[in-house]
Amino acid sequence: MILARVEGSVVATKKNKKMTGNKFLLVRPLVIDSPTAKEWKPGTSTLVVTDTLGAGEGEIVLIVQGSSARLATDDKDAPLDAVVIGIVDTVDVGKHILFKAQ
Repeated sequence: MILARVEGSVVATKKNKKMTGNKFLLVRPLVIDSPTAKEWKPGTSTLVVTDTLGAGEGEIVLIVQGSSARLATDDKDAPLDAVVIGIVDTVDVGKHILFKAQ
């Protein structure tokens, strides 16, 4: 699983028919570089993910990629590689809360 921040949305009116009705988000993975980290750093890349939970801009989400992503949806044959599987409430590293949803 990957922690990521939702940075925006992606709209594609023309897409594979199996993707009709799906919401797409633009997310940036978050990096925690040590067990004593007091904050995380934004990753250097972005991903487009399928959102089935209704996450919004600025939220921290859990995503999975690859075959795990296909298993997380109703259609196991959908052509997707990354999907939101959770909206994060808190992140605690070494008894230090890095994030708490408002």
